[in-house]
Amino acid sequence: MVTFRRFPIRFILGNIKGMAEKNQSMVTEFLLLGFGNLFNLRILIFIFFLIIHIMALISNICVVVLVGTTQSLHSPMYFFLSHLSLSEILFTSNIVPNMLWLILVGEGRLPVSRCLSQFYLMSVPSIAQCFLLAAMSFDRHIAICRPLHYATIMTFSHQMQMVTFCWFLGFSFPVPVYIFLSKLEFCNRSVIDHFFCDIAPLLRLSCSSTSFVELVTAVVSFPVLLTPFTFIVVTYISIIRAILNISSSIGRHKAFSTCSSHLIIVCMYYGTLSSIYIFPPRDNSINLNKGLSVLYTLVTPLFNPLMYSLRNQDIRGAIWKNIKILKLWQKK
Repeated sequence: MVTFRRFPIRFILGNIKGMAEKNQSMVTEFLLLGFGNLFNLRILIFIFFLIIHIMALISNICVVVLVGTTQSLHSPMYFFLSHLSLSEILFTSNIVPNMLWLILVGEGRLPVSRCLSQFYLMSVPSIAQCFLLAAMSFDRHIAICRPLHYATIMTFSHQMQMVTFCWFLGFSFPVPVYIFLSKLEFCNRSVIDHFFCDIAPLLRLSCSSTSFVELVTAVVSFPVLLTPFTFIVVTYISIIRAILNISSSIGRHKAFSTCSSHLIIVCMYYGTLSSIYIFPPRDNSINLNKGLSVLYTLVTPLFNPLMYSLRNQDIRGAIWKNIKILKLWQKK
C-alpha cells in the first residue's frame, strides 16, 4: 500500500506566506524622479526644453524633406545626413515627451516592460548614428582622397547598402542586451533618479545577478563605440594629409569646410557619449549626469542640423528656394 507523508500545517502555511511576500516585493513599475530638485522652476524649464525640442524636430524634419525633394541635394553626403537627422528624430521622440511630462508633474511611474522598451528604442538610433557618422567619414575620405573614383564608388546602390547596414546594426545590437535585461528580477527598490530608463540605473535596481548582462553589454558596446570611432579617426588622418598636399589655398579651405561640420558633430557626439557611459560621473554626481544627458538628448539633436544648414551653402540655397516657392504659392 502506498502511504503519503503528512506535511505539517505550519510548514505549508509558511511556504504560502513566503510566496506571497515574494510576489508582493516584485517590482512591476519604476518611479522616475526626473528633475525633482528643480520643481519650483518647472514651468520655466518646461517651456525652455519644449522650445528646444520643437526646434530640433523641425530642423531635422526640414533636412529630411529638403534632401528628399531637392535635386541639388541628391548626393551621398546629404543622403547620409538625412538618415542622421532621421535617427535624431526617432531618438528625441522616444525620450523628450516623457521627460517634459516628468518636469510638469515632478515624478512619474513607468511599467517595467515600457521602461525596457524605452531603453531599446533609445539604443537603436544611437547605435545607427555611430555607424552613420562612420559612413559619412568614408564618403568624405573618397571625395577628397580619391576624387576621380568617387562617382564609381559612391553609387546609389552602394549608399543604400551602407545605410541599410547601419540601421540593421542599430536594430540588432541592442537585442541581446534587451533580452537579458528582461530576464532580470526587480524587487524592493523601484526609484530611478533620472528622466529616462538607462541601463546603469536598471542594473543597480536589480535584485538578481547582473554580471552576465554587464558582460553582454561590454561585448556589444566595444564594436558599437570603438570600431566606428577608430574608423573615423583613421579616415580623417588620411583626409588631413590629403588636404595639406593641396597646393591651392582655396582648395584647402574648401576641403576643410566640407569636413569641419562633420568633424565637430563627431567630437560632440562621442564626447557626450564617453562622458555618460565610458567615463561616467560618480554616484554622488547625479545632477551632472542629468545635465550631460540633457545635452545628449536635447542640444545635440538641435546642433547637428544647424551645423550643416548654417555652414552649408547648398542647404541654405535649398531653404531659400523653397521659401520663395512657398511665398509665390501663397500669392496665388
